[in-house]
Amino acid sequence: MSGNETEAALGRAEELLERLKATREELERLAAAENAEAAVDVLAELAELAKEVESELTKARARADAPPQP
Repeated sequence: MSGNETEAALGRAEELLERLKATREELERLAAAENAEAAVDVLAELAELAKEVESELTKARARADAPPQP
């Protein structure tokens, strides 16, 4: 895999981490407002974002560890 593909995967992971941070802040706001129903929805979104981040990091790691192709 190429360095560009690894960089792209890392870039996507960084974007997802920013979305994760914003979503976590939304969860904190909902918790302060004691809006449990909306907070549950945001928790589900956080879980999905975390899975996406993990997937992109796994791809980036695999690409970085792969032998260079001619």
